[in-house]
Amino acid sequence: MVQRARVSMLENPTGNCQSESWLISYLDVLTLLITLFVLLVSMLGQGEDEDGRKATAPETYAGMPSAELGPRATGIQPRHDGLQPRFQGLELEGVSVDEGEQGITLRIDDNLLFASGQAELTAGGGEVIKSLVPTLESFDGQVSVEGHTDNIPIATARFPSNWELSTARAIAVLRYLSAAGIPESRLRAIGYADTQPLESNDTPEGRAANRRVELLLKQVL
Repeated sequence: MVQRARVSMLENPTGNCQSESWLISYLDVLTLLITLFVLLVSMLGQGEDEDGRKATAPETYAGMPSAELGPRATGIQPRHDGLQPRFQGLELEGVSVDEGEQGITLRIDDNLLFASGQAELTAGGGEVIKSLVPTLESFDGQVSVEGHTDNIPIATARFPSNWELSTARAIAVLRYLSAAGIPESRLRAIGYADTQPLESNDTPEGRAANRRVELLLKQVL
């Protein structure tokens, strides 16, 4: 027995080392497979957002880059995606575009539309409103015409207060839009007098900013 054991040792001098050598190769292959799996997972995750949808570049309007969609009107620029392209190229002195919770507002200085203390559109005022008609025609929602004044009281036979003046001015613009083809079912006129100032009425500049007519464009869902 001792002699047989010696012969076995001579034939396999490393003993268990050779019998376990396959384990090293197995671990190497396993490590490579895990590395490949991690790489595949990381590659599949690229280009997806938090919801697992493919991330895409911002959509463009009429083939134009999204950075060029912003209107160039004076005043605050709108950020409403659904309406913004409609105001592209709107460049009118004294007319600004603003966005609020209710919709998009076209704000017009009153001196572009009316003489002081009057509610009849001047010839120039009619041209200003006329230039806005194509924009309003392309919009299928409601258009609220809103008149605003400063806090300087007015007391004439026709306008006992700023309430009557602001309302009459809103109605004058509404009638012009109706005559230009805007359906009356989409129009309404409101007079706010001096209850919604934009600036302080303590300065001439502030009062001038508060005297305005606004067209609120509201999409009906």
